[in-house]
Amino acid sequence: MSKSSSLVTVLVTAVSAIGIGLFAGQGCQSSKSPTTEAPQIAVKTDTAKNGADKAAAPADNEVERYKVPITDAQPDRGKPDALVTIVEFSDFQCPFCGRVEPTVEQILKQYGDKVRLVWRNNPLPFHPNAEPAAQVAIEAFKQGGNDKFWAVHDDLFKNQRDLSRPTLDKIAAAHGLDKSKVDAAIDDHKYSDEIKDDEQLAARLGARGTPTFFINGRKLVGAQPLPAFTKIIDEEIATAEKLVKSGTPADKVYATLTANALDKAAPPKPAPNQPSRPQPDPNAVYKVPVTRDYPQRGPNDALVTIVEFSDFQCPFCGRVEPTIEKILQDYGKDVRLVWMNNPLPFHPNAKPSAIAAEEAFAQGGNKMFWKLHDLLFKNQSDLSRANIEKFGQEVGMNMAKLRAALDNDAHMDEIQKQEQLARSLGASGTPSFFINGRNLRGAQPYASFKIVIDQELAKAKKLVEDGTPRAKVYEKIIENGATKQVLLPGSPTPSDDQEAAADKVYKLPLPENAPTMGPKDAKVVIQEASDFQCPFCHRVNPTIEQLMKEYKGKVHLVWRDYPLPFHSNAMPAAEAAREVFEQGGNDKFWQYHDLLFANQQNLDRATLEKLAEQVGGINMAKFRAALDNNTHKKAIEAEIAAVQASGARIGTPAFFINGRLLMGAQPYSSFKAAVDKALADAS
Repeated sequence: MSKSSSLVTVLVTAVSAIGIGLFAGQGCQSSKSPTTEAPQIAVKTDTAKNGADKAAAPADNEVERYKVPITDAQPDRGKPDALVTIVEFSDFQCPFCGRVEPTVEQILKQYGDKVRLVWRNNPLPFHPNAEPAAQVAIEAFKQGGNDKFWAVHDDLFKNQRDLSRPTLDKIAAAHGLDKSKVDAAIDDHKYSDEIKDDEQLAARLGARGTPTFFINGRKLVGAQPLPAFTKIIDEEIATAEKLVKSGTPADKVYATLTANALDKAAPPKPAPNQPSRPQPDPNAVYKVPVTRDYPQRGPNDALVTIVEFSDFQCPFCGRVEPTIEKILQDYGKDVRLVWMNNPLPFHPNAKPSAIAAEEAFAQGGNKMFWKLHDLLFKNQSDLSRANIEKFGQEVGMNMAKLRAALDNDAHMDEIQKQEQLARSLGASGTPSFFINGRNLRGAQPYASFKIVIDQELAKAKKLVEDGTPRAKVYEKIIENGATKQVLLPGSPTPSDDQEAAADKVYKLPLPENAPTMGPKDAKVVIQEASDFQCPFCHRVNPTIEQLMKEYKGKVHLVWRDYPLPFHSNAMPAAEAAREVFEQGGNDKFWQYHDLLFANQQNLDRATLEKLAEQVGGINMAKFRAALDNNTHKKAIEAEIAAVQASGARIGTPAFFINGRLLMGAQPYSSFKAAVDKALADAS
């Protein structure tokens, strides 16, 4: 295994409202809701195959309807007097939303003027390009109405695997949109309020994942097959026709049906016999040392110290920034803000941004750091390498040093220490704040911060009155603080909670035919879920190489493909690697694996073929046919499904070490500790 051998990246679960539902079967799921709701089709009917004229209309008290308001502000297709109105909450980067589009198109053709489609945005936080794409789509609607919106909508879905800023600009130009207005929409988050209104409505109605449809108010969740839609549509047409016959104007049918509908979803019922989740104690004080020189704003002798763990690509971290600014203005010298990095692994540009920010601090101290910090958050929808360098130049950084830092992953030791500190305190999501040691999670409103700050300010003033110097207040308050998460009395411990258990063993059967390394009878089996385009999968390779050398003969490594949908070349690369393995076994696979990671920035079709030729001994006609026919795609999708079936919610890289999950490009010490534990358990 060469130094570029790769292992799986891990997705850290975001406790603060960022979640991973990316791979939830029929739809992308936001972690704001722990469970995906089933389609609401509670009806008694004998639906005929031939359409609405033979469908039995269920009694209205037999169906569950939601009141989903419709205004001229929403793009739509179809006539206002259509008998059935479908409101779609969707996300341009969600693969399941893209998958359902042909079904929606077929519905509109099949039912003609009887169906109207209304669009609402629900960009999920773990899709970094979804919100900018929504901004462009809204701008298209503002400039050219429905025609322009749906034309841009179609192109966004066609290009959803690469919704980078250049792609968005290209789509906008292709449809004749005013470039200055499009730039303003993206750069200034011009339509954030509109998007947020849609998101809040979706949350209120229980539409946490995408896509979610409301068919005359009846909820249908996910990329369902056509029959699931037609069943409800046929019933609703029958119901609507009865209303029209009884005197209701066709253009009033939707309002009539939803007049007394639910305006919010009931909270999800806990599953029977399932333990409740551990609840952190909001009053616990944690020991969060700030002994080294961290970026900060405010004086060292401030009475209240706020340590912020944040991620430059996290939308919630960006959203809370104005709140933090107001706090610093309102409290003046009484508050100090200390910055720590916690770049989440499913944000591919977060770590490069953190490296650049640390380099800015090293070069120019607080002044340069906060200037770059502001630019990174202002442009967090496009934190490409080129843009990071551009922002560095704007704040006056030494560009040779910045490029070297980015090339060599400088400052990663310190960044990983900050990540480990966050995890040890139970703050695995972003943003997370420790206010004089008290944890406040997420993009909370100003009032939530104010309550804790005012309480801590009163305590600090009392300490000063009793003789503690201002500069020693923070140290005094946290000196006996907790060094790991504190739960409320009566709350189950993490080891009791099956989802939160750090020691949980996942039942993930070994694949029948997969690339491996090391003896099959080794005491420790590591299953690596990885993505050839993921930068963190690449970064962890030297660590895995070191591990396999130190534990030679004791570890059996099994490769599992886990291409993430927002990496446009990851699936083709996985298919290509599968074909190389099929033809040449482990030796050829690992050679090709190393070449893929070495060329990770350009994994287009031509490169995949060129690298296969470099490996040698590969039948290129067969190789090309495998890619053309997606020969290995089902097997790769089965790999993803197997991981999901185990109950693990991961990103890349992720490692199952004798079934225990280690997530992310962790330092060597973390792998060593996990393997040592597995060896001890096996002996």
